[in-house]
Amino acid sequence: MSGPLTNRIRVLRAERGMSQSDLAAAIDVSRKTISTVEVGRFVPSTVIALKIARYFGVPVEDVFDLTDEA
Repeated sequence: MSGPLTNRIRVLRAERGMSQSDLAAAIDVSRKTISTVEVGRFVPSTVIALKIARYFGVPVEDVFDLTDEA
């Protein structure tokens, strides 16, 4: 399922050899939260989006992108 918000969470995790559970524990959310955000079923809150970006040491725009809808 793709929506207007895409993300690179899976790529960023893979580059670091991390599981969804590892990232979830690092930013204090559930693994299910990471999973649903990663696959685009859930739009994260601003706080979660910023925590993910901060954890990876990148701007939030490097993690999330707003796609143009036709």
